[in-house]
Amino acid sequence: MRNKNQRNLSFFLLSFVFATGLLLAQNPVPLGTQLDSMAVDTTVVDTIVVRRIQEKVKNIPRGVNLTIPEVSFKKTKALMEKPKKFRVPSFWTRLNKLGLNLSEVAFVNWNAGGDNSVSALGNASFARNYKFRYIQWDNELRFRYGINVQEGQQIRKTDDLIRFSSTFGYQRDTISNWYYSVKANFNTQFSNGYKYPNRDTPISRFMAPGYSFLGAGTSYITKDQRFNLYISPVTQKATFVLDQDLADRGAFGVQKAIFDADGNIIQQGENVFLEFGFLVNHTWETQVFKNMGLKHRLNLYTDYLRRFGNVDVDWELNFNLKVNEYIVTTIGTHLIYDDDILFDEQVNADGVVIDPGEPRIQFKQLLGVGVSYDF
Repeated sequence: MRNKNQRNLSFFLLSFVFATGLLLAQNPVPLGTQLDSMAVDTTVVDTIVVRRIQEKVKNIPRGVNLTIPEVSFKKTKALMEKPKKFRVPSFWTRLNKLGLNLSEVAFVNWNAGGDNSVSALGNASFARNYKFRYIQWDNELRFRYGINVQEGQQIRKTDDLIRFSSTFGYQRDTISNWYYSVKANFNTQFSNGYKYPNRDTPISRFMAPGYSFLGAGTSYITKDQRFNLYISPVTQKATFVLDQDLADRGAFGVQKAIFDADGNIIQQGENVFLEFGFLVNHTWETQVFKNMGLKHRLNLYTDYLRRFGNVDVDWELNFNLKVNEYIVTTIGTHLIYDDDILFDEQVNADGVVIDPGEPRIQFKQLLGVGVSYDF
């Protein structure tokens, strides 16, 4: 029994010595340190002990160089430009563009003959587009006006346009490129148009004609916004002829005036002509080469009520060749076909129209070199 008790006591003493050594090995704090200071000096996370207070180094080897970091502004230079103010990011994107194309021909003692002439074409376009999550709203306003001055002749108009377009789209999700869309278009011109050299009777004026489209449908718009296909099965087209002389003649499809046997007006012509039909609009922009861009716009419309299947066409195709930041060469074409616009009207001596004429394809080609400025 005595031997057994001695063995138990020996085992207890060995266990105590081993536990004490283990504790001293884990915590190198001197034995004379108070327990309170040990609690403040260390933080225990699970079984890992982390020192809070770094002890000062007393012995420094000769090969160690101590450096004291300092913050100095002696070599700091002032900003060459004013710092830009911080702007809150906006969901609106904008585009402002001004352009002027010029062409000139001059002759001095030229044996083959010719007349001096100068042509100028000014254009401006403004865009404000909004895109946030499922909503997209695109707005564009364009102006274009051109004149030609030729020796021995008065100034002639070569181009004239006012166009506004607005499209509101709602996307069901951010994966698909299809939108539910509502689209509104309007276009007219600035000044009177003539069939030169006749300047007495204008064939068009401001808001004579004026065209507006309003409809709803669906749009396919790519992520880069360069491809836009709009299809609307329900679109109302309104043709405005606010000049009463042109309205009485039934220009641009409006109901013409009713005359008596002596040529007097019994009932004036209408100023508005409404249609209801199917509209397809397509715009596309791409970079053909490094400094050559292409812009395409196609508008197709057919009326349900009058002659379904007879399509009105409005197609523009432009190539922009960029020489540098400001110099641009433009090559463009514009084709229009509208069966409501008639040519070669015949009138008898009494002023009565005996032949209203026939619709024809209208075509315009443009080649110009000028300046362009975006801001």
